[in-house]
Amino acid sequence: MLDAKPGSNLLFDGPEWSFELLEQARDAIEEIALNDLGLNVYQNQIEIISAEQMLDAYSCTGLPLMYQHWSFGKHFARDEALYRTGRQGLAYEIVINSNPCISYNMEENTMAMQTLVMAHAAFGHNHFFKNNYLFPQWTDADGIHDYLAFAKNYIAACEERYGLDAVEEVLDAAHALQTQGVFRYGRPPKPTAQELQAMQRLRDGHEASRSLLDIWTDATLGHKKEEDAREAPFSARRKSLSLPQENILYFLEKHSPILQPWQRELLRIVRMLAQYFYPQKQTKVMNEGCATFVHYYIINELFSQGRLTEGAYMEMMHSHTNVVLQPDYNDPRYAGLNPYALGFAMMMDIKRICQDPTEEDREWFPDIAGHGAWREVLRDAWANYRDESFIQQFLSPHLMRKFKLFALVDQEDQKDLVVSQIHNRAGYKEIRRALAQQYDLAYLEPDIQVTDADLSGDRRLILTHTVRDGVHLDEENKREVLKHLGTLWGYDVCLNAMETELWT
Repeated sequence: MLDAKPGSNLLFDGPEWSFELLEQARDAIEEIALNDLGLNVYQNQIEIISAEQMLDAYSCTGLPLMYQHWSFGKHFARDEALYRTGRQGLAYEIVINSNPCISYNMEENTMAMQTLVMAHAAFGHNHFFKNNYLFPQWTDADGIHDYLAFAKNYIAACEERYGLDAVEEVLDAAHALQTQGVFRYGRPPKPTAQELQAMQRLRDGHEASRSLLDIWTDATLGHKKEEDAREAPFSARRKSLSLPQENILYFLEKHSPILQPWQRELLRIVRMLAQYFYPQKQTKVMNEGCATFVHYYIINELFSQGRLTEGAYMEMMHSHTNVVLQPDYNDPRYAGLNPYALGFAMMMDIKRICQDPTEEDREWFPDIAGHGAWREVLRDAWANYRDESFIQQFLSPHLMRKFKLFALVDQEDQKDLVVSQIHNRAGYKEIRRALAQQYDLAYLEPDIQVTDADLSGDRRLILTHTVRDGVHLDEENKREVLKHLGTLWGYDVCLNAMETELWT
């Protein structure tokens, strides 16, 4: 094993890594990340894992202590077969939004790649997780490990007590609905101390003879309000159930007429984890762009300081170039816009606009063009935007030309596609708006809400899909998901479609 030469400024000299070298590299990275870029990160916990452990992390959505489910094993078998036959590589790292921030690095990485991925994950992603407004607003980095441990142990106990098939049936149904198991715009009502005590008794296995619906009703509405609701008209009933409700799993957890307390807790576990990942779905471009920019800046600084050999630097830049590659539309590798490529390009473009703006930049970005404080601008963007708003705010005409972007109109009654916007003043604004919309989950994911449920009558559950721009649900998928929904509700389920015009 080759360490750095005595008396040299190099962090390492050779491909082999050791824990001592990793610690030295981490300290050097941290110096630049904190004192130069001004990053604010959670304490780091960097773990070295094998290829099989990385595959296992893949299958369980990257989370430690994940509960067991057949779908995770299916993903593991698929990814392992692809990896063993050379048709799929593995990520160099996985990073977890937690405090401390856990990074899993592959043991097969060279020392150069270990250095690169530490800069990328342990500082780039770490800073983004800690500082972007969506994550502290919707997730609990301090408590996720404890919650995962509770979830795993609770589900294992349910399997032992109620049987694997019974638990699997509930989890299958909950997984089918997890996309509709998040709060997008408003938080759920915070439970009172009485409600927390009731839920804790249920988790501890007490009061199993009572349904969670009874306990929740006692704690929140009271018997008198329940009796009033039975006699109330439609509008009052909707008010008593807090309808319409966008979080379908939350509604089922609280109001399903048939679920037992342990089944309700399983729904809660699935929706809590779905909510944990929701901010990541909204910030793919920004998160990867931030981490890629951070590792690119840090490795260039290390090289300029004489801390990296030319060979190590070239290895890192080769990997970086592959990551930010944007294939052309006619390239077999093309799969849309690469979030690494777009995010990194936008971060670098903001730095350019701050340092060396053109007249066009000064016109489009008067607040940041030429003032030089690119670090502050980037940190502000990383903290206060998500993909859709970030693109709408910072995508420049320069970058639109570089990526050769233009807008198409695809009308159902027209044979050909029509190029509606090109590189001109009006076109830039429309292209930026159209691209930003492609990252808006409110536009991409179906808007399905619970709109009525007469618990004192026929108990029929009614949901409404607000159809945007004429795009309806896939019939086969809809039927399968409604089956799972019926399993959890126990009575008739009706899904209506309501047409609406898309605002432009």
